[in-house]
Amino acid sequence: MRVILFGAPGSGKGTQGDLITKRYGFPRISTGDLLRRAVQDRTSLGKKAEGLMKAGKLVSDEIVEELVRERISAADCRKGYILDGFPRTIAQAKALERIDGRRPEIVIGIEVRPEILFSRLTGRWVCPTCQAVYSHGVRAPRHHGLCDICRSELVQRADDKPEVIRERIRVYEEETAKLKDYYLRQNTYRPVDGEGGVEDIFKKIVGILDAEAVKEEEGRITR
Repeated sequence: MRVILFGAPGSGKGTQGDLITKRYGFPRISTGDLLRRAVQDRTSLGKKAEGLMKAGKLVSDEIVEELVRERISAADCRKGYILDGFPRTIAQAKALERIDGRRPEIVIGIEVRPEILFSRLTGRWVCPTCQAVYSHGVRAPRHHGLCDICRSELVQRADDKPEVIRERIRVYEEETAKLKDYYLRQNTYRPVDGEGGVEDIFKKIVGILDAEAVKEEEGRITR
């Protein structure tokens, strides 16, 4: 199974992706993480991406798609995987289908109102050591300013400033509206109310994924 996490910045995709990984064993694949690792490791794709980023240009679809292709061909992705941050466009969605088209796909749309997203992101703090993410009203640290996991002092990302957040939400809504419609037409989109607690949201996602797994198994038996 391929699980695509679909949601705006601050919707909780990363948190829910980690929970899905723990329950089902599917690796969570973040295109942002893939790009950073490729640049850090000085791979051929990383060098191309770094050159574009230093020039202030967007990394091309071709580079991102190739990174995804390499990652999902790994042994730990055979039974399934989670995509976070890809695809972002219909062209990327179709490229993914060409890369791994026979795999059953489900799109989890974590839906949160813009004003809630804004509140979450302006109150979001990140651990610079283990990358754990905390947000007011969703997952607050047990001790103010300190990571629950490694006790490092939390920091706020540069792109979590109010003026940047408004633009990120606007761009997301503008760019992904057509992609959501595409998945609705494909009958793979499953909306989830993302404004509750982390565990409540995860229970809804588990219900969707378990139901899809049953349908997938029934399909195998009848084939």
